[in-house]
Amino acid sequence: MATTRNNAGNDGDDFSYLVVRPEKGGIRDVFRCWVWPDGDGGRRFFEGSEEGVFGAMVLGRRWVIVVSILIRKVIAALAKPMEWTGNVVEFSLNLLSMNGNISGLFCNIVRGEVVVPQRGTETFISTIGLLDGRMNLLNEEQILEGATDSVYEERGFRLEMGNRTLMDLCIMASKLSYENEKVIQNVVLRRWKMHFVGFYNCWNDFLKDSSTQVFILCDKPKDANLILISFRGTEPFDADDWCTDFDYSWYEIPEVGKIHIGFLEALGLGNRNDANSFKGHHKLSSISSDLSNIEQVRLHPSLDSEQFDAVTPEMVQLSAYYAVKLKLRRLLMEHKNAKFVVTGHSLGGALAVLFPTVLVLHKEMEIMDRLLGVYTFGQPRVGNKQLAQFMEAHLMKPNPRYFRVVYCNDLVPRLPYDDKAFFYKHFGVCLYYDSLFTENEVDEESNKNFFGIRYLIPEYLNALWELIRSLVMGYTYGAEYREGWFCLLVRVIGLALPGISAHCLTNYIDSVRLGKKKNSL
Repeated sequence: MATTRNNAGNDGDDFSYLVVRPEKGGIRDVFRCWVWPDGDGGRRFFEGSEEGVFGAMVLGRRWVIVVSILIRKVIAALAKPMEWTGNVVEFSLNLLSMNGNISGLFCNIVRGEVVVPQRGTETFISTIGLLDGRMNLLNEEQILEGATDSVYEERGFRLEMGNRTLMDLCIMASKLSYENEKVIQNVVLRRWKMHFVGFYNCWNDFLKDSSTQVFILCDKPKDANLILISFRGTEPFDADDWCTDFDYSWYEIPEVGKIHIGFLEALGLGNRNDANSFKGHHKLSSISSDLSNIEQVRLHPSLDSEQFDAVTPEMVQLSAYYAVKLKLRRLLMEHKNAKFVVTGHSLGGALAVLFPTVLVLHKEMEIMDRLLGVYTFGQPRVGNKQLAQFMEAHLMKPNPRYFRVVYCNDLVPRLPYDDKAFFYKHFGVCLYYDSLFTENEVDEESNKNFFGIRYLIPEYLNALWELIRSLVMGYTYGAEYREGWFCLLVRVIGLALPGISAHCLTNYIDSVRLGKKKNSL
């Protein structure tokens, strides 16, 4: 472990970081970390820029660190089985869906007419999409009955944050981001009647994989008023995504604050195996040269995994942050009156709020002046109080431009921990929805760290209520809200893991569409 303060480059500027590495020790070391966190067993799991950088954190809440390490070790050990299970589940669900469920599949087998799902096609839907089959925007059927020369105007979008229709577009775009490029393009063009700009598989140098996905759309191909950027979130069977959510590693940018390392890596802004790599992306002096190199890279939409078999330096430069920024700059130049919105669910929400954060860090104020706002759904914490104060000046004044939507007992927005031992803090306007879809505008969601003892019984009782509610949603609110057997199965799993089932996008879509402010009830 590094024991001295780290100087990156020759300019003498200091920076600090802390990396938690579950792979560096075994179960015996985890026990030692619990009993003697400042001993060799505990230190084995940490790498820091200076001696004792982790001491207060570990001593203050050692059980959280130990549980986090154990969870990440278990997830890492199950990475391949999770991947295989995900592939089987996704293929099986698509097989049933395309053949009319079990009875239809049986009939097709008898007739020899089985429809076999093909990954990457516009008919192959993700697990998230199969969990909640809604693709249309709010009141889409009524909208399409009218003239569609300007679908943007027909929908009545207003370029202001808090507009319910804009909020619905953001949650549906967050959900759509989990699909493959052809599905996204088909939905944007044919269902939403908007302009599909591009879908990008972007490089994560730490994972050595194109694991960050993002797509961009405009409300119309010419003279657009709205540009939307949607980052893909945590995928249900992706071990790396879940490990990132349970990670407590951070990197500190002077005068900005501490930022979650895993989210910076997902944006392509560094690699924890080389802490100096982060500084190369946040130093203003290096940005111009970085951009001149990246401008030479052709920003290939939809680079698939086969194309990354031979990783070249040019492909490594195709990071999510730079790819999106360069495309956004071109779109803003093309559409003089357009403003842009950034959105995402779960991990995608974290990337959505960090994207404008890095824009501010890079002094991209001309782009920031065109930012309409940020909507995130079930987003984990991304940094400390200093980061929050740094960004509030740009996202909350004179009017709020950052809305963080949280549903009831969702576990993910309550990670990483926020207490006297941990520095992670939320910021922005929190729109909190309870299980009755009542909206409350609060500074912080209740039970902010989830594992409070006094909340334990209410969490399980609420999970039982959500299961009962799911059985009557279709009768209460209409066919659009009816939950299928797969969604009901997740509700049953929620009886054991209430925080996980609450994270489902179904809850967020229902909250946005059915939610009522508390004072209006």
